Amino acid sequence: MLVLEAKLKGKTEQYALIDEAIRTALFCRNKALRYWMDNRGVDKYDLNKHMAVLAKEFEFAKQLNSQARQSSAERAWSGVARFFDNCKKKKCGKTCAERSRSKGYPKFKKRGHSVEYKTTGWKLSEDRKYLTLTDGFKIGRLKLVGSRDLNFYQIEQIKRVRLVRRADGYYAQFCVDVDRREEIEPSKTTIGLDVGLNHFYTDSNGQTVENPRLLRKSERQLKKL
Repeated sequence: MLVLEAKLKGKTEQYALIDEAIRTALFCRNKALRYWMDNRGVDKYDLNKHMAVLAKEFEFAKQLNSQARQSSAERAWSGVARFFDNCKKKKCGKTCAERSRSKGYPKFKKRGHSVEYKTTGWKLSEDRKYLTLTDGFKIGRLKLVGSRDLNFYQIEQIKRVRLVRRADGYYAQFCVDVDRREEIEPSKTTIGLDVGLNHFYTDSNGQTVENPRLLRKSERQLKKL
């Protein structure tokens, strides 16, 4: 899976709606965790089903895309699964009852920083320069700013879209399903490298690479600034 990131450019009202979606995703995540705590034996599929119940009980939860609600439930379950895995491995040497009061037990979160959509609730423009959010929050069209070109990939390859809030703005992360294997034929030869001051390195064949002297260049630039 390859993750490509772009900064989002939009209006102040759109950023406020993204914040609302992030808060709703956090609400769904915490509600899924509470449902697991109150009902012994439930699994991740039960948490996904509980998201539909939340949509009926809370109007603002219904505004969030159904698959985004499921993503929030999956986040809650990942914490539960990690807790069970640690119980089996007995990493901290405690019983499950003792660990429920320790750091490893799943906890409610006070702040959220992202909301994750799957294959619905969003749409890319034909030139891949704009992202439109189409769920109940009506965030609308946002411009994508970045050096990554999404035209290299098909829409079907994008499995998830994540909206992330950071201190310097809002970002979109695209999780692309690609095979990143590289076929490399081993040369079956060995070489020795000697790092020095006059040259960056000298190999056992006598070839040298000049020292870039990055520190000196940076010092000159810093002095100029």
